[in-house]
Amino acid sequence: MNELDDDQLREMLERLRRFALWLTREASSADDLVQATVERALSRRGQQREQDSLRAWLFSILYRQFIDGKRRERRHARWLAWFGRGEEAGNATEDIVLAQSGLAAFARLPTEQRALLLLVSVEGLSYKEAAQALGVPIGTVMSRLSRARVALRELAEGTTASPVLRRLK
Repeated sequence: MNELDDDQLREMLERLRRFALWLTREASSADDLVQATVERALSRRGQQREQDSLRAWLFSILYRQFIDGKRRERRHARWLAWFGRGEEAGNATEDIVLAQSGLAAFARLPTEQRALLLLVSVEGLSYKEAAQALGVPIGTVMSRLSRARVALRELAEGTTASPVLRRLK
């Protein structure tokens, strides 16, 4: 059984925070997400299998915490709408224009694509580790990564190709 030590965890904090910051797009939410991830990892350290890398396991916990939080937010919004108290205030962070077109394009990608690009391209996880972190097959990681790179290139260049439709007889 792998035993988590403080040094390993400290080394991962900055990477986890960077990943959380790109997912949440808000510093305080990212910090909360990292804290919840570390808490979950420490409380469930017995669940980590020996063949799993610590990085993939921690990124997996963080990503699942993020997805669970989004589900809770949607459920809460539905309850508020049900009782006639829907949220009217917009999110100011989405209105901020990023200075560089590459970062702006990256920010417009869907969460799944951003997460995958961050894990593989920025954090250096292998396809196998990224598949473990996101809980999907390795083939899915490869195809989603390919689509994410194409989408990022198109957004950065300002071109979007219209889909090619096939005629069926």
